[in-house]
Parts: sequence; structure tokens; C-alpha cells
Amino acid sequence: MKHVVRSWPSSLPTLFVLCLVMLDPGKALAVPSYARQTGLSCSACHYTPPELNAAGRRFKLTGYVDKEPSDKGIHVEPVKAHGGLDLFSHLPLSVMFETSYSSTKTAQPDTQNGNFEFPQDFSLFLSGAWTSHVGSFFQVTYDVQDDHFSIDNTDVRYANKGKLGGKELVYGVTLNNNPTVEDLWNTTPAWAFPWVVSDFAPTPTAAPIIQGGLAGDVAGLGAYAMWNDHLYAAVAGYRTQHVGGSQPNPGTDSAYNIQGLAPYWRVAWQQASAKTQFEIGTYGIHVASTPNAVTGPRDTYTDWAFDVQYDRSLHRRDVLSVRATYVDESSTLNGTFGAGGAQQASHNLHAFTANAEYHFGNRCSITAAWFDTWGTIDPLLYAPGAVSGSANGDPGSAGYAGNVSFWPVQNWQLAFQYTGYTHFNGASTNYDGSGRNASGNNTVYLVARFLF
Repeated sequence: MKHVVRSWPSSLPTLFVLCLVMLDPGKALAVPSYARQTGLSCSACHYTPPELNAAGRRFKLTGYVDKEPSDKGIHVEPVKAHGGLDLFSHLPLSVMFETSYSSTKTAQPDTQNGNFEFPQDFSLFLSGAWTSHVGSFFQVTYDVQDDHFSIDNTDVRYANKGKLGGKELVYGVTLNNNPTVEDLWNTTPAWAFPWVVSDFAPTPTAAPIIQGGLAGDVAGLGAYAMWNDHLYAAVAGYRTQHVGGSQPNPGTDSAYNIQGLAPYWRVAWQQASAKTQFEIGTYGIHVASTPNAVTGPRDTYTDWAFDVQYDRSLHRRDVLSVRATYVDESSTLNGTFGAGGAQQASHNLHAFTANAEYHFGNRCSITAAWFDTWGTIDPLLYAPGAVSGSANGDPGSAGYAGNVSFWPVQNWQLAFQYTGYTHFNGASTNYDGSGRNASGNNTVYLVARFLF
């Protein structure tokens, strides 16, 4: 098959699309219902959304319930309600609308390149205080390509405070649908860079299971605590739920059907001064799963991750943020191997991501990122196939990304993002066995978000 290589859009069409994007402004996850609840602007809790500052991490830690400014964030006094009734003081509802333009360097075979989506998707949020100690971040998203609503990132939590060793202890319980969604830092997968993502461009096949493999497809209950505003720890257990599938769950055509509970863990240490915020930590998950059924031989995955984040306040209101994460995954794929889907049972997969971002106040940010994934070669597990396959069974992909975002006001975001690949699914040239090069997936992405 002959592959048509299309040049980047000429300056006139690009300018036209930029003008369209500018006419439909947008923004990320500084949910306005939180701003209405607290009476504070989005920048009170975010450097730029969705990146939390110290007050934003405190707000999430304490259960999304705080209502008044304090020296450590925001707090609310318990409400004496008749018969235990504690109703919303306002409806904690927000809406996000997103429209975008995407173009890859090389068109995908027999498809249109340079796609404009209006909308790409939109989300409804039920986010805010439910009672004095219970609050939520609850997102439902309509995906235009799939033409239906689905449950997106969701975290409902109870939080309270006490003392341990004479120091403050904030503790709580979280019910959520995505390992790492409860986390406070922008290094873990649920809230990590990139902040905006095209649904048009090809993405590498291989990724550790903790990097979104279970997102939205599980239900988990966990507990967390922060001691002395330094030591954070969380544990949770997850079960498969297969949103959109039948109940009870038959597991058919699902790569992951968790056996028992999948334990998730998180430990982090944070240190702060007048101008710096520093965090270093570890997190991970162990999953025992039967592919495509709820019984039979198991695949097991154990992920260990290490992360670091450094935020430095500079002159005026500028902030420099540096973040990095490394994930090591060991897997034994007895189920997949037995079904003929892998050449061997034992595998390792490694993923490293790092980014540096400069925030010009709360109006503009510039981000540069590098990512690299490598692991065990397996021609059956990573099979050939046009665009999405691997000709040599190598899961390795590497590349870079740059993002420039602008907020005309705090609930509008306009972003330009470029993603480039030096390797894709195991090679730089003809990686899929059908003549496609890694650089053919280099992507220009323009997006506008509006939240209200």
C-alpha cells in the first residue's frame, strides 16, 4: 500500500483554525464549583490547571470541603443540622467544553488528516462539599467519537483531622475509579503531563498497567493520611467493574479481570519553604488478572514507581516546576502465553517521563517534556500491524513534547502542543512493517477549553 505523506498545513489554513480556536475559549480542571464554594479564584489552588499548588493539595487532602481562607488552606466548621441533615449550600455542578484541531506529519492510511473537532468532548462535574467531612470530584464525559457518556475520573472522600505525636494528622477514606486519581502531586499518571491529549493521533502500544491501564474500569476503596504536613501515605484495593458491560461481569473481551483485590500503595515526603515545594515518593500496584474471562490462567503485574516534583517561586508570581517519574513493571503472563498471545511468560517494562514547566504568573505556561519506554521483546505480544503494530516485537518508544498554554481568563485555556517521536513501537523507520516511520506520528495539536 502506498502511504501518502502530507505536508504540514500552510500558514493560511493554520491561521484560520487558530482563529476558530480563539473564538471558543476553554480551560482544564480548576473546577468552577470549587471556586463558587470557597469564594476564591482558580489560581488560589492552582499554578495553572490542573497543577495543584500547596493550598490546592491541602484542599484535596481535606476532602474538597473547605469554605474559608486559613493559614493552611481553607476550612469549614461542622454544621449543626437537624436530624443529621447537611445539604449543599449550592449545587456543586460544573461543565467543561473542549474543541480541537489535530494533524500528524504523515496521514494514517486511507484517513483524513488535519481534523477539526467541534466539540472533541465535554464533561459534567459534581464537585464540592457534600457534608462537613465528605466531598467529591465526580466527572462524566461525553466522547463524540464513541457518541455516549461515560464515567471519567471520580474521587469521593471523607476527611478529618487529629493529632499524632503532638503533630497534626489529616486522615481520610477515598472511593475512586482510577489508581493514582486520589494523589496530591502532578507526577502520578492520573494528573501528570500532558494536560491535554488528542484523540486523533496514534500512541505507543506498550505502557505499564499503572499508567492508565485500569483507569475508569475499576472501583476501589482506600485510606490515606498526612502527618505533620510532611509524610503522606495511602493504600487502596481495586476490583474490576467494566463500565458499560453486563453485571455480573463475564470478563469477555477484557484484557484485565482482577482476581481478588489489586492492592495499590503510595508513600511520599514533602518539604516546603517560603519559595519552594519539594516532594519525593514511591507508588505501585499488584494486579492478578485473567484475560478475556473471569477464570483460568492468570497474568500478574507488579509495578513500582518513583517520583519527584520541585516547584520554585521566582520573581513576581512566576513558578518553575520540574517533575520526573520512573516505573518498573514485572509481569508473568501465564494466561496470555497459554492462549498464544505471547512468546514467553516473563516480561519487564520500564517507563521514564520528565518535564519542566515555567509559569508566567497564572496567564501563560511553557512546558518541555521527554518520555521513554523500553522492555522485553516479544513478537506475539507486540505484533505487526499497520500504524499501531510493531514489526520487530519491541515495545520501545521515545520522544519529546512541547506545550504552550494561555489563559485569557482563569476559566479559558488555549493550548498549542507538539509531540515528536524518535522511536515508535520498536523502531525509527518502518516500525510497523507497513512502511510507517516513527516521525510520521509527530502531531500538532491545538485545543481550546472552557469551564463554567
